[in-house]
Amino acid sequence: MKFFLIAGEASGDLHASHLMASLKLEDPKAEFRFLGGDLMAEQAGIPPIIHYRDMAYMGFMDVVKHLGKILGFLGTARRAIDEWQPAAVILVDYPSFNLKVAKYAHNLGIPVHYFISPKVWVWKEWRVKDIRRYVNHMYCILPFEPDWYQERDYKATYVGNPTVQEIAQASKDFPDFAHFIAENGLPDRPLIAIVPGSRVREIRDNLPLMLEAAARHPEFQAVIAGAPSIDDKLYREVMGTNAIPVLRDKTYPLVHHARAALVTSGTATLETALLNTPQVACYRFNGSKWSYNFYRRLLSGKYVTLPNLITDEPVIPELLMHLCTVDSIDQHLTALLDDTPERTAMLEGYQHLANRLGTDVCTATAARLIVSSQA
Repeated sequence: MKFFLIAGEASGDLHASHLMASLKLEDPKAEFRFLGGDLMAEQAGIPPIIHYRDMAYMGFMDVVKHLGKILGFLGTARRAIDEWQPAAVILVDYPSFNLKVAKYAHNLGIPVHYFISPKVWVWKEWRVKDIRRYVNHMYCILPFEPDWYQERDYKATYVGNPTVQEIAQASKDFPDFAHFIAENGLPDRPLIAIVPGSRVREIRDNLPLMLEAAARHPEFQAVIAGAPSIDDKLYREVMGTNAIPVLRDKTYPLVHHARAALVTSGTATLETALLNTPQVACYRFNGSKWSYNFYRRLLSGKYVTLPNLITDEPVIPELLMHLCTVDSIDQHLTALLDDTPERTAMLEGYQHLANRLGTDVCTATAARLIVSSQA
């Protein structure tokens, strides 16, 4: 069976690669063409048609500035689908781009499967209309999503959460703390993990504040989790004269061994929670109070970060836009570094989160449903 997949960022590349592995178990003759990253390339045995690092634009102005490129990428995706005629198109999150591709594939009569629902319950709810029209099957990774879709006359399926599966697998190979710091040339001091995102804008906006807050705790060693698509040059530029270690391909063990983490809002907040490390979620963006009030009016839920959305409780602090300052980050960070009531409450919230997510093997379930629907 021939599958055409699209993942537009690093987390999508990871989740899609595991889905591809599960599809191959369901159908040993499965073939793939895709827009994505290096992990998907390993599964497919061929390079991506377009690499996700060339597609990583965020924010209205960034999209407008690069609109010509984005339209070119859409044209490339459509031509690839025309030429290859896959049995199914599988889309992974990345809704602004992927819903346009969904419409195109649907109009060609190609079944469209969506793995990892766009966060339409927080932002741009009107996209549900396009999902109803153009997406044959929606596979959700958050347990409250099927009910939300059901209320809007669309049937979606919860298949488990891929991050649960990925962290459970990765944690089997974590070295102990002594080995971890030794193999990475780190001093024997407790760690603060800095996870500033996988996009240039996120890193520029959030990393300086995170580093300044962490520097107020010299008894700890701050370590940056390097994103696979970001060159070291950017980290050096943002750090200036600060010599903070940047570790590549070691985000999970770094966060696991950290006393606490400063995390840019996104999938990493869920990963950090499942690794059982207390955290502060940061999302500076442009730091404007006007922007904060504008976006807050557009958001339909109480929370933005995944741990809070899944539990419907304020498990972790959300420092958004103008509320994200060095002082506010440090206030919450300080409360988590010792054995405090705040730290205990957060860890209890993490247990509630894990119970809500369950232990389903997410990609195996999704792959089985995709292949069986094509029979």
